[in-house]
Amino acid sequence: QAQLVESGGGLVQAGGSLRLSCVGSGRTFSSYVMGWFRQAPGKEREFVAAISWTGFATSYADAVKGRFTISRDNAKNTVYLQMNSLKPEATAVYSCASGPGVRGGTYYTSSDYYRRSMYEYWGQGTQVTVSS
Repeated sequence: QAQLVESGGGLVQAGGSLRLSCVGSGRTFSSYVMGWFRQAPGKEREFVAAISWTGFATSYADAVKGRFTISRDNAKNTVYLQMNSLKPEATAVYSCASGPGVRGGTYYTSSDYYRRSMYEYWGQGTQVTVSS
């Protein structure tokens, strides 16, 4: 049973930093695209960042560019999200997700990484709260 488990969430003051981790188990995710999404209360889940299986291609939502960094360690089946200069509007449940880079002959590029439909596996999420 493939599983993704997030950790690293918590309460932080505006301007602070957090580093989220997501560990995969039950299968090897090294050939999969890994992404982070977030959902604030009363809002739809939204894309935050994603990284290709090689780590060479990344994609970020405009709201986090320059402040968040996604990375991965395939040997540990783990993806990270370093979040700096956090703002109160970043308060949400952050979930990691994984999806194949190729499906049915379709090769996904970083311009596709924001699509939720691309991802097959989802974690339960970790709460991030940024106080003002």
